[in-house]
Amino acid sequence: MNILTRNELKNMQDNREDFLLLNVLSEDAFRKAHIPGSQNAPVSGSEFLQKVATLAGPQGKDRPIVTYCAGFHCNASKEAANRLAAAGYSQVSAFEGGLEDWANAGYSIEP
Repeated sequence: MNILTRNELKNMQDNREDFLLLNVLSEDAFRKAHIPGSQNAPVSGSEFLQKVATLAGPQGKDRPIVTYCAGFHCNASKEAANRLAAAGYSQVSAFEGGLEDWANAGYSIEP
């Protein structure tokens, strides 16, 4: 698993790279706030892997995926990245700073 910094993730977005950005928190948390362009697949949900497979689309397990959660104190993004790697996804990264780090940098958040 690769760990991304806030700046690396921002560069990926600015360069319009093709990747799936996954908020792995609950649906309620996602509705309250998330990074623009992200999709929601709660890592605690029983259908986590099935939902990611649907979101990954035709590229499937070869699609680059970046997971994130609430912040540095939250381990959900790493847990999700590890589960995806174990399931055979080949390009998985975790944005360790999460929503908190993103917002603290002044980047936009969607409600």
